Amino acid sequence: MANTDFHLQFQEFEDEQGFTENNQGATTVTIDDPIKSRKQRKAPGTAFEEEDNDDQTELLSGQRKSAPFWTFEYYQTLFDVDSHQVKNRIIGSILPWPGKNFVEVYLRSNPDLYGPFWICATLVFAIAVSGNISSFLVHHGQPKFRYVPDFSKVTMAATAIYSYAGLVPLALWGFLTWRNRKITSLVSYSFLQIVCVYGYSLSIYIPAVILWIIPSEGLRWCSIVVALCLSGSVLVMTFWPAIRDDKPRINIAIISTIIILHVLLAVGCKACFFSTYETDPSKEHKEPLTATSISLSTQSK
Repeated sequence: MANTDFHLQFQEFEDEQGFTENNQGATTVTIDDPIKSRKQRKAPGTAFEEEDNDDQTELLSGQRKSAPFWTFEYYQTLFDVDSHQVKNRIIGSILPWPGKNFVEVYLRSNPDLYGPFWICATLVFAIAVSGNISSFLVHHGQPKFRYVPDFSKVTMAATAIYSYAGLVPLALWGFLTWRNRKITSLVSYSFLQIVCVYGYSLSIYIPAVILWIIPSEGLRWCSIVVALCLSGSVLVMTFWPAIRDDKPRINIAIISTIIILHVLLAVGCKACFFSTYETDPSKEHKEPLTATSISLSTQSK
């Protein structure tokens, strides 16, 4: 085999500008140093660093920019709650402790609408179903009775419950906001916090309504009194710090209004859906028969 001598020659290449001028149609590839490029991207004053700093500041402060109320993201945050938080809030509304504010202990700055919405929905169907079962038990055994479920009770119960859980907090929030402008030392609650308090305060009525199926007026009134005392105490202890620095007559008027509306809701649902004083169809036919028999007896005499 013939030996071939390879001659290695080092050649100096022209600079980038000169090479580009001599080779106009050539394709050039530039390879940057990855460490240098990362430093350039994270250089002070760049847009990347400003964006990272904004995100870190928002995360450290625990506050994110809230979305506008007409967007889906705004209402998505109101349902961002786990089952553990909902369970604790339900327990806190059923078992109130003296000196514990429901907003400060359970809600803080994270009110939700998930719990109040489903509590109201469950209470609506519990009232409608229990009311139909109670009506069946009252009229069961009558010769001409035929059970027909009354679906209008669902509509009536939904109107009453959701109106109470929405309109009463709205009126209370408006009044507290007006008083807070006059007396700056008052504790202020947001509208969502008040709605959340009222929604969770209705959870005690769900087991009470189920007990109303039993056709016993004594048991029904006892469950109403117990539910009113528990849920009413949650409302009073929650809203008392917001009005205690106000005038005494204003305090009495607000507390009395809260309690009266709460009582009217419970008593109204009981009287409308669980009334045992309904007319007996068999008794309605006795009066004309009695009057006819009396007239016939007088004519025979």
